[in-house]
Amino acid sequence: MGFLSILLGSVGLGIGFILGMCLGFYFFIYSDPEIQPFEDPVVKPISELDPTSVQELIPEIPLWLKNPDYDRVDWLNKFVANMWPYLDKAICAAIRQTTEPIFADYIGHGHRPIEAITFETLSLGSLPPTFQGVKVCETDENQLVMEPAIKWAGNPNIVIAVKISYLRIKIQLVDLQVFVVPRVILKPLVSTFPCFSNVVVSLMEKPHVDFGLKVLGGDVMSIPGLYRLVQDIIKKEVAKLYLWPQTLQIPILDSSLGIVKKPVGILHVKVVRATKLLKMDILGLSDPYVKLKLSGEILPSKKTTIKKKTLNPVWNETFKLVVKDPQAQTLQVNVYDWDKVGSHDRLGMQVVPLKLLTPNETIELTLDLLKNTNISDPHKKQQRGHIMLELTYAPFKEDSEVFSGPLTPVKRENGMGSGGESPSGAGAGVLLVTIQGAEDVEGEHHNNPYAMVIFRGETKKTKRIKRTRDPKWNEEFQFMLEEPPIQDKIHIKIMSRRSRMSFHHKESLGHVDVNLADVVYNGRINHKFHLIDSKNGLVHVELRWRET
Repeated sequence: MGFLSILLGSVGLGIGFILGMCLGFYFFIYSDPEIQPFEDPVVKPISELDPTSVQELIPEIPLWLKNPDYDRVDWLNKFVANMWPYLDKAICAAIRQTTEPIFADYIGHGHRPIEAITFETLSLGSLPPTFQGVKVCETDENQLVMEPAIKWAGNPNIVIAVKISYLRIKIQLVDLQVFVVPRVILKPLVSTFPCFSNVVVSLMEKPHVDFGLKVLGGDVMSIPGLYRLVQDIIKKEVAKLYLWPQTLQIPILDSSLGIVKKPVGILHVKVVRATKLLKMDILGLSDPYVKLKLSGEILPSKKTTIKKKTLNPVWNETFKLVVKDPQAQTLQVNVYDWDKVGSHDRLGMQVVPLKLLTPNETIELTLDLLKNTNISDPHKKQQRGHIMLELTYAPFKEDSEVFSGPLTPVKRENGMGSGGESPSGAGAGVLLVTIQGAEDVEGEHHNNPYAMVIFRGETKKTKRIKRTRDPKWNEEFQFMLEEPPIQDKIHIKIMSRRSRMSFHHKESLGHVDVNLADVVYNGRINHKFHLIDSKNGLVHVELRWRET
């Protein structure tokens, strides 16, 4: 009897414990608290609150009030509030479209008993998110950086129905609260509407997410230990995907819509000779020369010398052209007859797609010259001669982007850069100089600034902007070099010029010499340099060295 009584007592204890837990959980979830009489809240200015009350309020105070870097954006909150009914429907439609293939992976595959997963109800509720403030970060890069603080205490109504055999389980998400501080970068800025090509989003800190989850009417998040476990899982999974430096990139503009592309290589073109060209002169000869250009390029064409009075010229001249899209660009070859008076007559033309070239391999081509590229032109089949070329496409070496460093101007009066040994495998390349703009440049007699870039005896100029002290040019210049310019300096001068001839027609607004060793060792620098002989003037220059 002793053993039997112990056994029955143990069974009774187990059954009682289970029943007690179930009843306790039921009354905890479904019991209604005593209704307390409603009292109007006491409203006081913050200056009249005691220290304890202020400490309790600090988490609820918007960032624009606590942090001077954040701007108040009441207008944006009003805009979102008015647009929220329409945003709700649009976001819910996007959620349905995104989750359908995800749900499909869990339905009826293998031994999975799930027959269907559907949204029975999907609404984000009537309470829109609010922006606690927005911080705009200043940078020298060609981009716009914002950090909005978003808080959402919503009342969504999201019910997911899961059908397993004959059982239909409803899962409801309630009382959702989210606080997140994302970094939103619009880059690069371009001249095609909406004036940026990509939106890059990343989280600067782990998000705070709080919600209730009801299964079959019971709030499972009230189970001890489960709430903290779910919180940790959500923060960990979101951090894996979007916590900085991880990013979510959203393309806005197609790459073909005028977005400025970076150079990726150099095309070496050797114009060897031409044969059997058309006779254009009275004496039955021509004065031919060749013009080379890559499609989509705004720079002037490269020209050979003029060979007088011949139909079979020999040039053996080599040119270099910067390639930005080897899969889409073509080499345009035009042969002209030089005339002393009047326009030059085109003897023939041909195009070569760069995608036909193998990187770092030289090919010899003999091309038939055509009148034009119109296949329906009846005169296209007329013999116009041949031209022989040697082409080599040399892509640049892969290099990582170099951060521009602190967002403060860098003073380089003596142009001295960082020392060091010469980069290994140094070879030919292109020096890319982008004059972004200038600040606080002021002349004594006029302010019509333009920039001059002087390097190895070659001078290039930006356009002139009238009547401004803060011009924006954003113009790029290219210098083809046979070796890295480690020992060289580049001279940048800001000038002002009047439209008409007069006294003080031109005047200097400042200049700076930049040691290019920094560019070769770092691959890229992007700084605002103080101008010499200028009181407060700055010039914003981006320099890149790309080596083949």
